[in-house]
Amino acid sequence: MTRPLISVVIPVYNCEKTVAAAIRSILDQTYGNIEIIVVNDNSTDTTRHIMEHVAATDSRITLVDAPDDPYRFDASINRNVNAGWSARNTGFAHVQGELITFQDADDASLPNRIEVQYNLLTRYNATHATIDWVQFDEKYLGTQLDVTSYLKNLKMLGPKELYAMSQRSKGLVAKISPALNRAIPFHLKRKRIINKLFFGSLENYPGQGNCPLFRREVIEKVRFRNLRDRVWPSFMGRGADKDFNFQVAETFKQSYVFFIPLYMWRVQDQNPRYPDGID
Repeated sequence: MTRPLISVVIPVYNCEKTVAAAIRSILDQTYGNIEIIVVNDNSTDTTRHIMEHVAATDSRITLVDAPDDPYRFDASINRNVNAGWSARNTGFAHVQGELITFQDADDASLPNRIEVQYNLLTRYNATHATIDWVQFDEKYLGTQLDVTSYLKNLKMLGPKELYAMSQRSKGLVAKISPALNRAIPFHLKRKRIINKLFFGSLENYPGQGNCPLFRREVIEKVRFRNLRDRVWPSFMGRGADKDFNFQVAETFKQSYVFFIPLYMWRVQDQNPRYPDGID
């Protein structure tokens, strides 16, 4: 029986040094029924040229361009706060799969990441499932993780725990008046004393939040939001992945986190684009 098509959205912004390896890590997945939507997020380096070259090698790859993002930089806090949010939404417009996931263009996935994630999502009848990460190391590219011991003693969080976390992390103003929460600029929300009204427990979404696997029904109700509209932003700005995952956990109440390190994340001092990371 053919397993369902999984759409992998890869947003890319000025990743000429890393995007080829990121795409290759998805092409080499043990779960074969995939399509890859690579979204050029207004890159200014040679990224698009590299993407075109890689796309020409495999028919499963589709290359699209995201519209310009006027919200990318927040001058009030002097920070790039919106990396990838609109590119992910652009990718949603092109996906054909029953299931959707992401791959960041400066990271990589171990070859059995999607297969293990899919098997767990199916086993627990989940709507949305995240996994865990390990620090990026080129020597692990193309190397499968033996998940036997992880599955035998599976560490996980389920729907009730994640829904409760979403409510703890939700600011009081967002609970009372979503419209007022949207209307107040982010730099004011961070002000001393009053910030307690706009930020809850400040917990991050557990696991690796930038590569959830979820059912297509999710994008009928949940999208990525710019910083102005986020209910669960990070305190320093950004937090698009955090906001998306908590939205899904709250809306569908069928989210899981499985603590199996299948995603390779470039930590702060490894990232060649942003000195302080991307999210």
